[in-house]
Amino acid sequence: MSTSTPEESRSSSDDVRTPDALLHSAPSRDVTPEDLVMAAGRDVTPKNLDWARQKLESEGSAAVEKLLP
Repeated sequence: MSTSTPEESRSSSDDVRTPDALLHSAPSRDVTPEDLVMAAGRDVTPKNLDWARQKLESEGSAAVEKLLP
């Protein structure tokens, strides 16, 4: 019977961490109304696009960060 702990039995390749830059959800370009609608889980309709435009005007691209983890 093995007496090692799970941490001790890991290979060194398991200790590799994901770089912080890869963990962020921010887009590399400006957020569009379509991006915001889809991030909110809504259908892309004229009404939802109007909602997204207003939200982007008031909150800027940070609006999408409030919806995504």
